[in-house]
Amino acid sequence: MEVFSISPASSKPLWFLAIITLLLTLVLAALLYTGYSSLNSRVELKSDRLRLVGDFWGRTIPLESLEVGEARILDLNRRSEYSLKRRTFGTGLPGYASGWFRLRNGEKALVYLTRSDRIVYLPTSLGYALLLSVEKPEKFINTLQR
Repeated sequence: MEVFSISPASSKPLWFLAIITLLLTLVLAALLYTGYSSLNSRVELKSDRLRLVGDFWGRTIPLESLEVGEARILDLNRRSEYSLKRRTFGTGLPGYASGWFRLRNGEKALVYLTRSDRIVYLPTSLGYALLLSVEKPEKFINTLQR
């Protein structure tokens, strides 16, 4: 019996596998960060700004941009016009939604939601509203109004 070796491949398959491995590693890191953020997101109120901290959609919003007088607590199970209709750029997992969404009433919203009841609805003068699942919604709105 005679054995003939296959000619070795070029380095192209290794480069291809390295790129795929890198992409999969980045996707896994993004998923782990999102999972971590779903447990550790928060709203920070400073003297002149509101800061949303969590995953990729966090931002700082000047307090003068918030329409605090219009803020209210909603139950999205009962007020369906404020429920999420379509995710435009965000994270949507069971029990966690964050990022940019369109509401059923057509309004654009930046959301950090972990439940559907006792949600703070806070419009802004920036062309979008905030929907937030804060721990103590009444205290949050009272603090904003001061």
